[in-house]
Order: sequence, then C-alpha cells, then structure tokens
Amino acid sequence: MKLAHDSFRRPILLLALVVLAAGLAVATRQSPAQERTLYWGLSGDDVSRVQQRLLDWGFYDGPVDGFYGSETQQAVVDFQLNNGLVPDGVVGPDTWAALGFPPVPAAAPPPEPLAVSRGVTNRDAVYLLAKVIEGEAADEPFEGKVAVGAVILNRTRSAAFPHSLAGVIFQPHAFESVSNGQYNRPVSEESLRAAQLAMSGWDPTGGSLYFWNPAKPVNPWIWTRNIVTQIGRHVFAR
Repeated sequence: MKLAHDSFRRPILLLALVVLAAGLAVATRQSPAQERTLYWGLSGDDVSRVQQRLLDWGFYDGPVDGFYGSETQQAVVDFQLNNGLVPDGVVGPDTWAALGFPPVPAAAPPPEPLAVSRGVTNRDAVYLLAKVIEGEAADEPFEGKVAVGAVILNRTRSAAFPHSLAGVIFQPHAFESVSNGQYNRPVSEESLRAAQLAMSGWDPTGGSLYFWNPAKPVNPWIWTRNIVTQIGRHVFAR
C-alpha cells in the first residue's frame, strides 16, 4: 500500500511545481521595470508602451513605433497638463505612475538623477546635450560651446529650474534652437566633445544660468542678471 501511495504523491508534487514555475514566469512577464526616464530622441519597448497608453486615452494619434519624437513629446505634455503634472514632456516617475505604470519595488535605491553629478558619462545624455550645443552655438568657438553646455547643466542644480537634463532642455521656450527645431541639425564632433567636457566639470562661465547674444532681440529682463563673462558672441550671467 505504501508503494501505491508514493506513486500517486510524486505526480501531484511534480504538477504543483510546474504550476508554480508557470505562475512565476507569468508574474515576471507582467512586471517589467519602468525606471527609465523617457524624453525626445529615445527609443524602445517602454516608449511603445507610453505611446499605446496615450493612444488608448486619446492624447496621441501617431504611430506606435517606439520612437520618442515630437508627436510623442507633445502628447506627453498634453497628458501632463490634463493630470496636474509639470508639462516638461518627460516621462519620469510621476508621469509613469499617472499613466498607470507604478514603479516596481527595487532591492536597492534607484540611481541618482542625471543632473546631480557633473561627471555623468551616459551616452544618451551626452548626445542630447550636444544637440542643444550644436543648435545654440554651432558657430561659436569651442570654449563657447562648452560654456553653453555648462549653463544647461548648471540649471539642473538650481532650484529655479527642473532637476533633470531633459527637463531643462525641453522646458517650454527655454532654448530657441529647441523651439524652432534647429537642435535637430547634425551634431558635430566638436559639439560632442564640448558636451563631454561640460559633463566632466569644465565650466568657463563661473556658474552662469543664462546666456544670450546681445546682437539679437532679447527680453530686457535678462540684462538685470549679474553678468559674469562674454565668450564669443554670447554673454553669460547668473
């Protein structure tokens, strides 16, 4: 009788293990991490998920192609405005949560935001910064290119501006080249090197938060700032 009892128990135990393993596999597939901050120029499955959700909710009518372009960015801004979020066009933790994708608990604290450190070497971040340097300072000397990058990074550490690189860059009307699309021109090697040096800590502006070309029409308010230096055709101020 004991042999018969064991012969029934073993298949049942095996079946239970199979069911448990299948359940764990399903749970793993249904709980992808959503830690990555999304902004213009990125691509991937997480971008597709955002596009699909915005499409389902009527904020987006473009293709679900996994590329974070201008249509996706505008849809994110519209969604953020509709949900009381900062309309920076960046999908960070708050926007992920509002979209219905709560963060997955992590075993270790998440990494600090990009803007906290001046020594960031992330390739996407360098390229994004280089795009704005190219748009704002393509015809400036190399030091002037680094200076523009330094101002953008200085803003990420100021309480008066967003605390992420993408948030600063895509803040409405913050940079003319972003508003008019000039930052989408091909990025030069010089602008890439300038972005890398700015992120490594070189700041020729002495901590400036603003820059402008005095030969162009500007808001008179800008001249009330504390001017630090002039590099090339740009004036830099705090």
